[in-house]
Amino acid sequence: MTEARQPAPPVCDNFGASPWIAADYADPPLLPVITAADVAPIVPGLDLWDCWPLAHEDGRTVQHLGRSWWFFLSAPVLPDPADRHALARIRLLSRGRDGWRDHGHALPDGLNPGTREWAGSAVLADDGATVTLFYTVAGRRGGAPSVEQRLFAVDARLDDHGIGAWQHLREIVAADGLRYVLDRQETANPVPGTIKAFRDPAWFRDPATGKAHVVFTASAAWNADPHNGVIGMATREGESWVLENPLVEAIGVNNELERPCLVHRAGRYYLFWSTQRHTFAPGALAGPNGLYGMVADRLAGPWRMINGNGLVAANPPEEPTQSYSWWVTGDDEVWSFIDYWGMAGRSLADHPELVRAQFGGTPAPVFRLGYDGDRVRVVR
Repeated sequence: MTEARQPAPPVCDNFGASPWIAADYADPPLLPVITAADVAPIVPGLDLWDCWPLAHEDGRTVQHLGRSWWFFLSAPVLPDPADRHALARIRLLSRGRDGWRDHGHALPDGLNPGTREWAGSAVLADDGATVTLFYTVAGRRGGAPSVEQRLFAVDARLDDHGIGAWQHLREIVAADGLRYVLDRQETANPVPGTIKAFRDPAWFRDPATGKAHVVFTASAAWNADPHNGVIGMATREGESWVLENPLVEAIGVNNELERPCLVHRAGRYYLFWSTQRHTFAPGALAGPNGLYGMVADRLAGPWRMINGNGLVAANPPEEPTQSYSWWVTGDDEVWSFIDYWGMAGRSLADHPELVRAQFGGTPAPVFRLGYDGDRVRVVR
């Protein structure tokens, strides 16, 4: 196996993070090609993308009133879907035997202290009633245009209609500028793939310790490499959250380790994330748009590459952008959204008419994962 780089002595302490070493991605585990039959919008007039279910503390998807409850990022259908991120709101849907039901915006108007609502996770406490939504607040209400990101949580209660009113909105942790980049990034239109991150909080309770954590997408503050993505973690201590050292760093490899999530199977911890070919560093072997991951015997690491090279599932080479933003549930299902599908080798630059026509904006076909030690396989 060919490695694109060897771990170099860090400029300073990397706080114990395990390095992602870009490797040979030959013979990747490929997902099936998405066809027109798979592209089924579920809310007329809306694009839907990053999604996550309401889950029990152990990761299992909640069933309430005979339905699972799902949170999606949403925006009105726009001429250019890339503009959706500037209007993103979290949408609540439920799924049962009769299919999908739309329950409108998850959070009421005026609650969010930012200008957009970006991805997160949701957990039902073991009391069977308390729901906590963790999500990313982007920008600041009334402030200059920015892609500043902050991690917030808000609570609700399950009731006879689904999920009740939200209350107790609070910021759980803030970037410290030492381990995690603290950057307000006051620009409305940053170059895609260059944004510095502090987003995507994902709940996890460690069965070994009983402690509650969130992992999140971030950027290394101790290294100025343009490609300095990390996966960070925070731990709940009493009623407060404590910022921890990062688990994984991709300095010199990749700028964005998006939508991280944790699964515990047979004594091992599996840490997954999504990334795209264009966010790899020029000097690293660029992998495909896909689901990547590392495995460890304890939450603090050290972490090693799943399948030897970290790649768990990839878009097929003939349709490299067909799906994205994979979320691994506690039921071993993997959800994502249909991105640019059916491109048949065409580019958006050469075919601007495809910018709207070939964007899916709806859930992609779901697949499952099977676990065998340090190997994880796609189960169709």
